[in-house]
Amino acid sequence: MTGTASTTKGPGDDTSTDDGAAPDDVWRAAMTARRHAYAPYSRFDAGAAVRSVDGVLHTGVIVENISLGLAMCAERVALFATVAAGGTPAELAVAAPPTAGGRTWPCGACLQVALELGGPDLRVVAGGPAGDPAPAPAGGRRPQG
Repeated sequence: MTGTASTTKGPGDDTSTDDGAAPDDVWRAAMTARRHAYAPYSRFDAGAAVRSVDGVLHTGVIVENISLGLAMCAERVALFATVAAGGTPAELAVAAPPTAGGRTWPCGACLQVALELGGPDLRVVAGGPAGDPAPAPAGGRRPQG
């Protein structure tokens, strides 16, 4: 089974905001994708969205497998969908349950892929326990936990 991936582009899409807040459409796309997560073992329903440098949105979801090594994180599904469509990631949003009572940022493998495909300035957005998104550059993130 593979993750679902969708693509959209709106007029005047911008990859940044003056106040550092997450553009609503990327965050909203990650939240919407989360509903399609396939996580029967962990129940850790995660969704992600990537905005490419040309403004196109790509989504992905966690896809688990009984063989843990065959599972795929939502972030990598969305990043790979972006590349498969010929895009370059500019922003990554992840919507997932809180971990350790706080925001769930991408794991080390997802950060490595994000850095390679989007570079250290790729903007990563993660939601907190209240669903409030917060941004950080991919180059400034380190795996947590």
